[in-house]
Amino acid sequence: MLPVFLLCFYFSIQAQLTKAPAYPLITNDPYFSIWSFSDKLNESTTKHWTGTDQSLIGLLEVNHKLYKFLGELPREMKPILPDADDDLFNCQFTESKPGDDWTSIGYDDSKWLKGQGMFGTKDMAPITLWESKDIWIRRTFQVQSLKINELVLKAKYDDNVEIFLNGEKIFNAGCCSMKKEVELAKSVRQKLRKGINVLAIHCENTGGAGFIDAGLYDRLPAQPILQAIQKSVEVTATQTKYEFECGPVTLDLSFLSPLLASDPDLLSRPVSFVSFDVRATGVSSQNVKIYFAVSNDLARNNKKEEVKTEAVKTHGMMYLKSGTIAQPVLKTKGDDVRIDWGYLYTAALDDGGISQNVNAKIPGLKLSGFSNTEIDFKDIRSVPTEETIVLAYDDLYSIQYFGQHLEAWWKKNFTSTDELTRKSLDEYGHIAERCDKFDQQLFKDAKEAGGEIYAKLCVLAYRQSLAAHKLVRGGQNEILFPQKENFSNGSIWTVDVTYPSAPLSLMYNPDLLKGMVEPIMMYSETGKWKKPFPAHDLGMYPQANGQTYPEDMPVEEAGNMIILTAAICKAENNFVFAKRHWTVLSKWVEFLVKDGLDPANQLCTDDFAGHLARNANLSVKAIVGIAAYAQMAGQLEHKTEATTYDSIATNYVQQWMRLADDGDHFDLAFGKKGTWSQKYNLVWDKLLGLKLFPQSVYDKEIKYYLSKQNKFGLPLDSRKTYTKSDWVMWTAALAANQKDFDTLIEPIYKYVTETPTRVPLSDWHETTDGKKVGFQARSVVGGYFIKMLENKWMKK
Repeated sequence: MLPVFLLCFYFSIQAQLTKAPAYPLITNDPYFSIWSFSDKLNESTTKHWTGTDQSLIGLLEVNHKLYKFLGELPREMKPILPDADDDLFNCQFTESKPGDDWTSIGYDDSKWLKGQGMFGTKDMAPITLWESKDIWIRRTFQVQSLKINELVLKAKYDDNVEIFLNGEKIFNAGCCSMKKEVELAKSVRQKLRKGINVLAIHCENTGGAGFIDAGLYDRLPAQPILQAIQKSVEVTATQTKYEFECGPVTLDLSFLSPLLASDPDLLSRPVSFVSFDVRATGVSSQNVKIYFAVSNDLARNNKKEEVKTEAVKTHGMMYLKSGTIAQPVLKTKGDDVRIDWGYLYTAALDDGGISQNVNAKIPGLKLSGFSNTEIDFKDIRSVPTEETIVLAYDDLYSIQYFGQHLEAWWKKNFTSTDELTRKSLDEYGHIAERCDKFDQQLFKDAKEAGGEIYAKLCVLAYRQSLAAHKLVRGGQNEILFPQKENFSNGSIWTVDVTYPSAPLSLMYNPDLLKGMVEPIMMYSETGKWKKPFPAHDLGMYPQANGQTYPEDMPVEEAGNMIILTAAICKAENNFVFAKRHWTVLSKWVEFLVKDGLDPANQLCTDDFAGHLARNANLSVKAIVGIAAYAQMAGQLEHKTEATTYDSIATNYVQQWMRLADDGDHFDLAFGKKGTWSQKYNLVWDKLLGLKLFPQSVYDKEIKYYLSKQNKFGLPLDSRKTYTKSDWVMWTAALAANQKDFDTLIEPIYKYVTETPTRVPLSDWHETTDGKKVGFQARSVVGGYFIKMLENKWMKK
């Protein structure tokens, strides 16, 4: 039996998180981000967070048998009706509502317009421009053979879509940008006929960007191979670890992305480590080889782009370097896109037991479009033997910032990617030790702040949130930390995405948050943005040349920017940052005084819910923003301003309580009795110590929320049953006791571990069935750290 002190240590390092909607593998930035979308690593193709295949394949050979432990072998998708990614197809379309039988084969579409897919709004770079609310498309095609293995619909769309095959609806979905591959049922396959068929598509754009593309494919069978048996998986803040049984050999496989937020130099390195630790399970020695194959897709946006790979040996290491021939640096922008410039590196130390192939060579398998690294472990016994590979990506330039191409932060410390990669390989042991220590400390701190379930949620959120950003070196050597608004509209530096994500950076490194908010301030200060409130964004990732979102969020962004500034000052325990930007902060607070108490009909951060006048939660944000400004004014010795704005905020609270009161709760919108909403913006009144709203407001709201919970969480408000999990975490932080806090967050953990939607964590889900509504892989889950932040600030 282990001594007590060893038992305590053992249980302190037990698995932190063993179930997730998707598992982070390579997670560095919005472009270098690869996930497993299945619980077992070898049961699905690894993907970019957008859902597009970016295949990594891992095989272990022992006793002349191959065991697959990572990814899925490619399955050919034979086009029946190719989508626009494979072919610029011709079709008929109309933007006027057609007759009821428009989906049938016999419908006369001769008077419709002719176009080529894909269709979309201007900002989506379509083949055919679509500017109206609705579009109807008919694609007529011939089928020669009905021998089909698996009929698959490939579709990408924004927003609402319905698709018909020969008059029968085969797919429909709503809201937000999506990209899906759907295996269609046998009954649908039977609707195909030899000769003429029709795929009919209707798409509705409810606002903002819109696009539609769809096609049909026959997915052919996979090559047969032995499956390694996955024994366990564990996710920690910076690592994902697996254990496999491969016949007489055990493999421990780990993926480590060194995202230590307190160390920008390390955080910025575009490297992730893949480690293979093998040992024989019996007394006999085993000859073992590992084959690690990497698809060309990691270096291109779509399969039409030609990729060149070269093998290099230098400075005691070897690497495969892959990149597109065209190299369109910073040209590709938008949401559902991947990088197609710069170079991917697959590197290892040149120690004699490792070899690399530009064209993958694996015994008995055909892998086209892959390169591979082969590790010969030779004579393996029961003592573990480890080898490590580094995956790195040099994007050459990371963003365009008002016309200037800017490099990643790491380039100020390294003269070349060779130097970066070699040093990272040499330092792996030390980096892994630091990450282990950090992972344990994060879990410990989160558990202390909110309990074990809360700690597991923070673990899941950590890498996803940071990897939705890029750490960039500004023109004055300053930190810039833009995020991409993933799976929404692809905006860069979105203020109301920064706002929910802020607790993580406030917890670990306020300089990162300054790198999110200061460019928005400077956009106004330089006169490029002339309105009396902040911009919504600075463009579409990676091009930050000015706002592209078609509508403003005046009260939302003004409140956000002032509150975030006050939070930075509190985190740094000084008010230098506020002083530097006092003029623009003063302009924004005047806007809040004028327009914030009773907001006009406008969007807020929850823009998917639509416009709302007299939004009570938005009013809270304005009031807290005014009081936060007063707090900063007092610390900067602006006594008159401090007194004036504090008095205004205090008066507004009293008015708010009268306007929003609805007996046992407060309304969604002033004057709308019988409605309700989460007042998550109250959390900054609490964390900043403003003491604006009486405790009775908090208590009344929490008591009411507890009566409105569904199986997978508290709805966002009374209009729909969906919710935003980041806001639920903020709402839970309003609770006065641990029991109520637990009651509010436990359904979020249930959602995380039981959702049928297998994608990187979505922050927008249905509380009734746990399905994703929209969004995934977004930085806003950094908001989960709100309780940790509160706990840290309480100790000051």
